Amino acid sequence: MTSRHAQRVESKLRLLAGQARFDIACACGLDPGRERGLDGRWIYPTVMPDGSRQMTLKVLMDNACTSDCSYCAQRAGRDTPRDRFRPEELARLLDELIRAGLVKALFLSSGLGSDAVRSMDRMLDTVAIVRRRYAFRGFVHLKVLPGAQRAQVEQAARLAQRLSVNLEAPNARRLRAISERKALEPDILERMGWIADAIRDRRLLAKGHTTQFVIGAADETDAEIVTCTDRLYRDFDLGRAYYSKFQPVAGTPLEGRPPAPFMREHRLYQVDFLLRKYGFARDEIPFEPDGNLSLAVDPKTRWAQLRPGLFPVEVNRAEREVLLRTPGLGPVSVERILAARCQGRIRSPAQLARLGVRVAHAAPYLLLDGRPAQRQLALL
Repeated sequence: MTSRHAQRVESKLRLLAGQARFDIACACGLDPGRERGLDGRWIYPTVMPDGSRQMTLKVLMDNACTSDCSYCAQRAGRDTPRDRFRPEELARLLDELIRAGLVKALFLSSGLGSDAVRSMDRMLDTVAIVRRRYAFRGFVHLKVLPGAQRAQVEQAARLAQRLSVNLEAPNARRLRAISERKALEPDILERMGWIADAIRDRRLLAKGHTTQFVIGAADETDAEIVTCTDRLYRDFDLGRAYYSKFQPVAGTPLEGRPPAPFMREHRLYQVDFLLRKYGFARDEIPFEPDGNLSLAVDPKTRWAQLRPGLFPVEVNRAEREVLLRTPGLGPVSVERILAARCQGRIRSPAQLARLGVRVAHAAPYLLLDGRPAQRQLALL
């Protein structure tokens, strides 16, 4: 690679990887998609399906777009530098980064370009070259574009371990508020259905799929988002939903709108865990009268506050499902409590702390051998 060409590729990388940060659906780090990564590039420690972390190149194939999402840095008509990688060019760059020990995984997304089908083909060609020419066997997360064909979705499932298509908004009315050119049906949900079908085919490489919501761009309520997410988990076998708080971008129609509070995003992630890990149903999520979650109190604690007749519960007798619904207890600490009960009775807040319980949070909702844990905690 000549010096001039190398500089050109590096320039593309900084532009197209930098703009990929707005899509957080690869779960990078503690604050995914928002901080510059290694050596000034947008390379992140990504959580893999097995819980491990690998450094991931997160990049756009093309930052041109025919869509008009009113919050988006890449929206059509916005005055911003445009560029795109050729498949051979990006595949070679990824191989160089892998050989240098900087990268072990790829997250590849794209704007729609001038044509979604052609843009999807370039993404597929890139991953095919990486797999076949460079014999890369590592993790690939591949974005499916609205407008992609079913055959392209099936090919994506052959090449990548994880796929995603972003809803951005929880229903058709809210999506229309931020884009006149996108439609929930058939642009997005139809593709999500194709992805779900492909993932059920065990002969294919893809084993999961995700989506992303932009929080606060369309005046949607948390109840609308949770209702949609719950449907996706039930009907589309969604692996994970991600929530990205709206942040205004200069030169877009929403540049004057204030950013959504980070706590709102955080509360939605907490609800997401209640649905996926704690056995809560959609109807049990405690929304405020305006349809939003409390920013002052986490949703699990709010659920408990609304059920004074259920708490406090006896640590030494309560069933697993009840313990999971107790504030301050999580799946790991609950399993430790159940194991500890086989060895003897739990009698003190100190024992709970050693089991991983957030004692200060949990104490008002627990009894230890019939005595309030909160009272014992106050005596320490």
